[in-house]
Amino acid sequence: MAQAAKAKRRKKEQSEYFFDYSLLFIVLFLLGFGLVMIYSASSYNAYEDYKDTAYYLKKQLIAVVIGLVLMIVVANIPYRFWARFYLIGYLVSAASIPLVLTPLGQSSHGATRWIIIPIINMSMQPAELAKLGMILFLAVLVCKMGKGIRSLKGFAVMVAFPLPVALEVYLITDNMSSAIIILAISILMVFVASPDYKKFIIMAAAVMAVAALLIFLVVSGSDILEFRGSRIRAWLDPESDPTDTGFQTLQGLYAIGSGGVLGKGLGQSMQKLNFLPEAQNDMIFSIICEELGLFGAIAIIVMFVMLLWRMMVIANNAPDLFGAMLVVGVMGHIAVQAILNIAVVTATIPNTGISLPFISYGGTSVMFLLIEIGLVLSVARKIQLKEL
Repeated sequence: MAQAAKAKRRKKEQSEYFFDYSLLFIVLFLLGFGLVMIYSASSYNAYEDYKDTAYYLKKQLIAVVIGLVLMIVVANIPYRFWARFYLIGYLVSAASIPLVLTPLGQSSHGATRWIIIPIINMSMQPAELAKLGMILFLAVLVCKMGKGIRSLKGFAVMVAFPLPVALEVYLITDNMSSAIIILAISILMVFVASPDYKKFIIMAAAVMAVAALLIFLVVSGSDILEFRGSRIRAWLDPESDPTDTGFQTLQGLYAIGSGGVLGKGLGQSMQKLNFLPEAQNDMIFSIICEELGLFGAIAIIVMFVMLLWRMMVIANNAPDLFGAMLVVGVMGHIAVQAILNIAVVTATIPNTGISLPFISYGGTSVMFLLIEIGLVLSVARKIQLKEL
C-alpha cells in the first residue's frame, strides 16, 4: 500500500506540462523572413513615396513587436478563461464592421476597410477581429451543442451563425476574400466536429456547380458579377487586357517565371520596381519566387506545412474539446489564407486581395495572427506529459 502510494507520488512528480518550441520557432522564422522580404519588396517604393527605404519595415516591425507581446500574454492565460466571452466576441465582431462607415473609417487604395482607434491612434481592420471572434464563438458553440451538431438542425445552426458576419464583411467593406475566409474557417470547424461527411460532400458539389455556372455566365458576356467578372475573364486570359485587369496577374507570373530554380538573389527583383502592384502585400510570394526561386518558394510552403502539422498534433492531444476546436479554428484560418494567397499569385484562382500569413505587410493581420498563436500555445501548455 505504501509502495503504491509512493509510486503514485513519484509518477505525479514526473508529470510535466508541454510547451511546443517547434511551433514557436516556426512562427518566429516566418516573422523574421517576412520582415526581410517586406524590406526587399518595398524599399524602392518606400523611398519614392516617403524618402525612407525602411518605411514599411518599421511599421511592420512595430506591429510584430506588439503582436509578440500579446501572444506571450495570451499564451500565459488559461485558454478556458476566454470561453466566457464567446458571445461578446461574436457581437463585438459584428458591431465593429459597420464602424468603417462612420468618421472612424479609413480608406486606402480605394477601399474602406479600416477603423482608427482614437486612444492609441492606430488603424485596425475589423475583418481580422471577426475571424478571431468567429473561432472563439464556434469553439464554444460546438461544445454546447455536443452530439446535437450531428443533426441537420445542428449543422444548419453552426453554418448559419457565421453568415451574417461574412455578409457584413462582404457588403460593407467590399472584402470578398475575408468573407470567404470566415466562412471557410466555420465550415472547417464544423467539418472536424461532425462525423457525418455527406453534408459536406453535397455542399462542396453545390459550391462547385454554382462557381462553374458563374464562370460560364461571365465568359458568355454577362455582367452579373460586375468588376469581379472582369477579374475572372482576366484570370482565364490575362493577356486579353494586359494593361488593366490582367496587369497584376501577368506581372506576378513574370516574377515567378524569371526566378527560375535558385532565384535572382535577395534584393535583386526587377518586378518590385513599380511593375508589380502590392509587391509587399498580397503579391509578396511572387517576389519570393523571383529572388529566391523555386527553392525559396518550396521552403516557405514546407514551413507552413510544418506549422499546420504542429497545430494538428496539439489539437489531437488537447485536454478537452474546446481547446481542440480553438486550435482547429486557428489552423483553418492560417491554412485557408496561405493556400488562397499562393493560388492567387500563381493564377490558380481569380485575383482577389489576400495576404500571406506572417509574411505579407499588414499590421492588423500579423497582430491578430499572433494572438491566435498565443491561444494555440495556451492549449499546448495544458497538455500533460507523463513518464510511464
